[in-house]
Amino acid sequence: MQSSNATTLLVTSFVAQNLMTLTPALTVILGADVGTALMARVLTYDLSWLSPLFIFIGVMLFISRRQTRVGQIGHTLIGLGLILLALQLIVEASRPITHAAGVQVLFSSLTGDILLDALVGAFFAMVSSSSLAAVLITATLTATDVIALKVALCLVVGANIGSGIQALLNSGKASVESKQVALGSLLFKLMGAVVVLPFIGIFAHQLDKLTVSSADLVILFHVFYNVVRCLLLLPLTEKMAQLCQRWILANDNESEKFSTGYLERAALDTPSLALVNAARETLRTGDIIEKMMVSLKHAFQGQQGEEKAVTRYDDQVDALYTGIKLYLAQIPREELQEQESERRAEIFNTAVNLEQAGDILETMTVDIAAKSLAKQKPFFTEGLEELKTLYDNLLENLQLSLSVFIARDLDAARRLRRSKHRFRRLTQRYSLTHVERLSHQNKQSLATSSLHLGLLGEMKRLNSLFCSVAYGVLDQREAEEE
Repeated sequence: MQSSNATTLLVTSFVAQNLMTLTPALTVILGADVGTALMARVLTYDLSWLSPLFIFIGVMLFISRRQTRVGQIGHTLIGLGLILLALQLIVEASRPITHAAGVQVLFSSLTGDILLDALVGAFFAMVSSSSLAAVLITATLTATDVIALKVALCLVVGANIGSGIQALLNSGKASVESKQVALGSLLFKLMGAVVVLPFIGIFAHQLDKLTVSSADLVILFHVFYNVVRCLLLLPLTEKMAQLCQRWILANDNESEKFSTGYLERAALDTPSLALVNAARETLRTGDIIEKMMVSLKHAFQGQQGEEKAVTRYDDQVDALYTGIKLYLAQIPREELQEQESERRAEIFNTAVNLEQAGDILETMTVDIAAKSLAKQKPFFTEGLEELKTLYDNLLENLQLSLSVFIARDLDAARRLRRSKHRFRRLTQRYSLTHVERLSHQNKQSLATSSLHLGLLGEMKRLNSLFCSVAYGVLDQREAEEE
């Protein structure tokens, strides 16, 4: 898979999970196109030594310091090493194509028809599943005088379009948001092609004057074209996002199609396996709660329409909760051992807490939309910073609670319990500072006072729900010690 398509898939997954909006997603993809072009230049050098070096150093750092920042850097180095290795394998696997007689005949028959050459380049990129490989092969064919420089430049532009078409085709069964991102990426590539193709002969004539090899000219044009296209189109990302949202409308019935994924009825005869399935579905519920938290953050930041996304997510949480509840009820209790019975109760309690958390998050987001955004009554700057600080702590506690739920780690449970107490003290302090602002007759604080204090109370409830899993682990450990 080519790096630009891989980035497109990653970005679309972020958008689908509500971790990124459409406008910054399109900005990232424009940057990824530039990165892919630069990678084509980098891969003209012999970097076969760099991939194993990255992987070796990354593995050593990750194994020795797995839970630290250094370990995460090692994890990143492993990923970079594997990416470099994959790109080198793509190039090496594609290299024999340049020596195939049929390919040489096909490309040598291209006579400089701009549209035809661009279409061939797009088709070639789609067949090879890599615009990067298509560009490198084009450079090789140009160096061996199989094709003229003008034809090569058309093929490069077409290869960029082909990668956009492939990304759009790959998003066929994906979410609406993913399709919008892929469409925006393709439209940006088409806009660049429409602008540059009429002048491709001029570019070829000017580049031919440079004392650089033909292969390097193709690569340099690829880099220059994507850099200029990125710079010119960056101001249009917001307009493009609006256009894609109008062309591909969100499906209001998407939540109705949502269903459980791990609750297999065949596993009910094996209680241990059934409990694992229920735990996985509960963890999936936690992931959706995390998405709702991100929507809440967007609402804090003044983004409109987040209450609709939260309502859709809450419907999904309700569907999962109902499925988990009924699934646990079907597990034969008489076949459960003592530890399995305790785990069953813990899964049920966690599912209940997450369902209640979803309702609270929906209420909070709807209240912000109705009482702050709709009435154009923004929070006071200091108050908003306090809410954001609480949000960061709340999100961290949610993630830690899901880790405790799965791993049942005693140290993590103790850390989560301490975090609960710190959060409670923090909400008390922020309540007092808000009252102090009211005593100074701060207009913004007065206008949003009831909403602000209500959010503090709801956040305190959320934190209690998230942290409750710690007490189950700690109580069980104390019982075992007794």
